[in-house]
Amino acid sequence: MPLTISNNSAVAAASYHLGKNQSLLQLSIKKLASGKKIISPNDDPGTLSVAMKLNASVTRLSGARNNVQNAISYLEVQDGILENAGRIVNRMAELKGMASQDPMKSSQDIESYDNEFHDLQRQLYDISQMTFNGSSLFAQTDNYGNDSVFKVSGNHTISIHTSDQGNAGTKISLHQAALLSALTITNNGTTFVSTSYDVGGKHVGTGSAVSGNGDVVSFAASVSNDAWDLSDVSMGVFQKALENVAFLRAQNGGGMSRLTFAADSLSVQQTNIRAALGRIEDVDIAEESANLSKYSILTQAAAAMVSQANSTNDVALMLLR
Repeated sequence: MPLTISNNSAVAAASYHLGKNQSLLQLSIKKLASGKKIISPNDDPGTLSVAMKLNASVTRLSGARNNVQNAISYLEVQDGILENAGRIVNRMAELKGMASQDPMKSSQDIESYDNEFHDLQRQLYDISQMTFNGSSLFAQTDNYGNDSVFKVSGNHTISIHTSDQGNAGTKISLHQAALLSALTITNNGTTFVSTSYDVGGKHVGTGSAVSGNGDVVSFAASVSNDAWDLSDVSMGVFQKALENVAFLRAQNGGGMSRLTFAADSLSVQQTNIRAALGRIEDVDIAEESANLSKYSILTQAAAAMVSQANSTNDVALMLLR
């Protein structure tokens, strides 16, 4: 083999392998540093596309899960207020019993009970106006039919998306509880249907008695003039009002149950998609550590060989001396 100095093929070959090993070493370092298999789109364009779409799906599921959790909070606040409304109605029934069934009570004593009864009616009205972060907790109308008195319309529902598909996916409708309707009852214990209706100068919203055998009593009075006296209301009305509030709480519990299942489903989906995403893009640390060691050794060996190949020029100099 002739000895030349213009074209040293050994140096060229060693330099080629040095550059290649160094590139692979840098790639291995990047994978270990990022924890990802795919560092640039040209590594695997198809897999990168799948990973991006799964990442987007995880983000959307996270948003939907947050919405469901907020909806559960909404219903928890609503139920707490309904529970308080039930206690107020119980107190009203107690006042009715003390005012009408105790012969020791004078007219002044009964008037003191009426004053508390009026205050409780106004408190119930104030409760019906409460909001959750600006969103009304209760439907601001008592315009409902007899059997469907608590089946609120689309104007009084809030739709919660429970998938990563937005409007195209599944959703749960939350009701703004019909508290005003639940507290508006005819004096014979029935509910009412919709038309304009006033009784004895007291405004009771939009409703007319179903049977016509009794006045419409609204326990939620916005002003003093709309408040009823204990003597105007039969004991059965209190029981009916309490049953209605209990029904609203049951409706609330059903919605909360659905939301809880939806939250669990979203969590499971998110976990499974994250697992799939990990299998696609996460680097195998053990395998890549072995590659790092291999390419580090090969890089050092190639650099040593470049140095060794360059030393052949020294032999040519010896011959020229």
